[in-house]
Amino acid sequence: MADVPLSVLDLVPVSSGSDVADAVRNTVDLARRTEEFGYHRYWFAEHHLNPGVAGASPPVLIALVAGATERIRLGSAGVQLAHRTPLAVVEEFGLLDALHPGRLDLGLGRSGKQLVREYATAAPRPAPTQAANGLLIPPKPDFSSLTRSSRLGLTFGLLQQPGAESPDYAEQVDDILALLRGTYRSAEGLEAHAVPGEGARPQVWILGSSGGQSAAVTGRNSLRFAANYHVSPSSVLEAVEAYRQAFRPSDELPRPYLAVSADVVVAEDDATARELASGYGLWVRSIRRAEGAIPFPAPEEAAMHEWSDEDRALVADRVGTQFAGSPATVAARLRQLQEATGADELVITTITHAHADRVRSYELLAEHWNR
Repeated sequence: MADVPLSVLDLVPVSSGSDVADAVRNTVDLARRTEEFGYHRYWFAEHHLNPGVAGASPPVLIALVAGATERIRLGSAGVQLAHRTPLAVVEEFGLLDALHPGRLDLGLGRSGKQLVREYATAAPRPAPTQAANGLLIPPKPDFSSLTRSSRLGLTFGLLQQPGAESPDYAEQVDDILALLRGTYRSAEGLEAHAVPGEGARPQVWILGSSGGQSAAVTGRNSLRFAANYHVSPSSVLEAVEAYRQAFRPSDELPRPYLAVSADVVVAEDDATARELASGYGLWVRSIRRAEGAIPFPAPEEAAMHEWSDEDRALVADRVGTQFAGSPATVAARLRQLQEATGADELVITTITHAHADRVRSYELLAEHWNR
């Protein structure tokens, strides 16, 4: 499967007993190492008010890593547009492109109150299904309680100016593309030229977890699409199909280009990998309960937790679709994901408590995949 490249998605995780400085240093080291291992891209997710995740600013992280690496592509996965303006996004990536041309991926993601409402009110699926090749498509949990979360309200309040409302996502994407190309015109016909930014040529991606607006916007604009099996495995096939249906060929991208993410932990054998991954359920639980991601637990901390049936159901889709095992075990499941989705590349996100285990996981997978 060496013809299907592997890339990295880094949340800049903070492990229990460590701090943000450790997490950022680990990220710079991991970027260097994964470049050596042959990974194609290194992406940063944007999250806020999460004690266990330090990836609050993808552009800042890209700048830190760009100076420590030479070839690997760097990008956002993605910039949350609900609290950002198109001009701010274009100027930030224009600054990065000035020193690192040809290496940047500008990944754009929906966020904010509207997205949470759509996600939380979508009807849960009662039973798991399978793709044609047997890939698990788990049932969608009930997230209706998210709409009542005071913590999410606090997050939105701190990210946005008082009284601000998020613009339409499709309009924001159109404005970003126009500012990059130098064709922006206001409703009154006034020109605006973003310097830095205009003329920069990052690869523009849209991230999506369902077959809704994100997939439609990506296809209409002839952009690359990243579907999130690791975030929303229940809807990945819908997202992929919606993107392909909406795609319009262009000179720059004559056919759809798709990346699909997976949560992965690799070790020398299956049992060791499962132990290293054992904190994942607790970590997902904290996110799903709108408490903010906790510092990633050590295996012994995870072993002490007493699970309720309700909490097991809340994380079952994510735990059941995490690929943890030996290189051969994980590679087989990644091939299954690639075949089911037709992905052009796979984006690997790995979190373990110890940084050395995380680096080793990426190393073992790359060695086996590229063999």
